[in-house]
Amino acid sequence: MAERIIAYCGLVCTKCPAYIATQADDMEALKQLAETWSQQFGSAISAADCICDGCLGDGRKIGHCSECGVRACAIERGVVNCAHCADYGCKTLADFLKAAPEAKATLEQIRLSL
Repeated sequence: MAERIIAYCGLVCTKCPAYIATQADDMEALKQLAETWSQQFGSAISAADCICDGCLGDGRKIGHCSECGVRACAIERGVVNCAHCADYGCKTLADFLKAAPEAKATLEQIRLSL
């Protein structure tokens, strides 16, 4: 298994079902995930939209990555993740973290070690 990958926003990519299914080359799991996410987010999501090698680097990304404001900002600022940003807790991140308390906990833990 890959070393733990933490996305810019604090989500742990290596725990994400899209990442896990992609790494296992499990198309059936990606199809099921697409159905779940389509219902959860009220949008048509395909299995191809779920293929992901993690937020960092040049690998394949889920469909949302191209429109993710948190990711775009972190890349522009050149930070490892938002915990390392001088503007930590900005509105863009705070809005995202309302829906992802586990990501906030990860970022807070990283900030404690800085």
